[in-house]
Amino acid sequence: MPPNRTQPSLLEGPVAAHLRRLALPMVWGILATMSFNVVDTYFVAQLGDAPLAAMSFTFPVVMVINALAIGLGAGTSSAVARAYGAGDMVRVRQLVSDATFLALIIALAVSAVGLLTIEPLFHLLGAEARLLPLIADYMVPWYLGAVFAVVPMVSLSALRAIGNSSLTGRILMAVALFNLILDPLLIFGLFGFPRLELQGAALATVIARGLSFAIALYVLVRREQILTLPSWQWPALRDSWRTLLAVGLPAIATNVIIPMSGGVVVALVATHGVDAVAGLGVALRIEPVALIVFYALSSVVGPFMGQNAGAGLNERLSQTVAVMAKFCIVFGVILAAVLWVVGGPVASLFSDSPQVIAVAVAYLSLVPFSYAGYGFVMSANAAFNGLGHPLPGTFISFLRVLGVYLPLAWLGNRLWGIQGLFVATLISNLVLGVLAWWWLRKYLESHSSELTSAVAK
Repeated sequence: MPPNRTQPSLLEGPVAAHLRRLALPMVWGILATMSFNVVDTYFVAQLGDAPLAAMSFTFPVVMVINALAIGLGAGTSSAVARAYGAGDMVRVRQLVSDATFLALIIALAVSAVGLLTIEPLFHLLGAEARLLPLIADYMVPWYLGAVFAVVPMVSLSALRAIGNSSLTGRILMAVALFNLILDPLLIFGLFGFPRLELQGAALATVIARGLSFAIALYVLVRREQILTLPSWQWPALRDSWRTLLAVGLPAIATNVIIPMSGGVVVALVATHGVDAVAGLGVALRIEPVALIVFYALSSVVGPFMGQNAGAGLNERLSQTVAVMAKFCIVFGVILAAVLWVVGGPVASLFSDSPQVIAVAVAYLSLVPFSYAGYGFVMSANAAFNGLGHPLPGTFISFLRVLGVYLPLAWLGNRLWGIQGLFVATLISNLVLGVLAWWWLRKYLESHSSELTSAVAK
């Protein structure tokens, strides 16, 4: 094993035990990350309807930029994991350094373009003129700190790629806690801090993410010693960026298509009235928390597959697919049963309207029985990314949304109302889950010699 490896090897030992060890810290880290919007929304809501509406308009823009960062992180994780598994530490350092440099350039471009387009962009999104100053209060600090949103995503992905998900999870939790502390101080001006209201919410997020930026870079430079100066010769830099973006660009597309389709679904639900939209909103607040274990699994499957593919351990790749499938089925069924029982009481925590609760319960009593399929789709996408072949995963995601879900949702809504929408979700998740399982197995069988020869070169 190369001398600079500091993490337990993912190339030997039980596959299930490795995935469990890697995923558990990420459960808490992802939960902490989810808390950002919840915490910000809670405190900003105390300022009144106008600031809350203004911040709501920023969510689609922030989600798209986050999708960009997640895609770059996926490309980094895939390339670094494969090089790390092959034992090529020189290549690992080059990829991590060049990826960080690319993330920095993209973040600066986002800042510049964002600052110049605040008014026309949010006017296009439908914001009223009276909200534009409030939106600017939030987005100007956010854009100025975009480097702290994009670069840490890449840095933390590099840490996961070498098997250090525990530190990644701790960093995410620390940042979320720091944001929770800063939010009321800067929004309401407590304990001598200036009262900055909506601007304070953005500054709290930027400062907290700045902490993750500093910690991640320190760990990569000093502890892991895999971050140095980027390649200054264009051919080497171009080669690194091409490798990173080969996975990164499809991953960005995959992450963008999901929130975009969500807008179409909300429009379909809106035909059933405000209570239906509110009920769906309640269910969709509960769903991400329920799926958090699947998110954590997908966040570590890519690095695990990448390292073992880099080492040419094809048998372990097949074992990983079997472990993923078994876990998704068992945990998915248990999760569905739990939500079927507690869906009503949990939904009542968000609303006391019988109509709203009825819609939320209808969703939570049906759709979770397809979470096993959806969980495997997420993990299969991550596995294809880790193998350095993202297009099958991207195709599956687009097929799930555009080819199956939206047509079925339209048809189900037209024939059976809102219940038909939920049935469309269930069918889409199950059908694409089976397809993802079949495709990933066939891919590993047909490309086993290719993966082995790539290591031998």
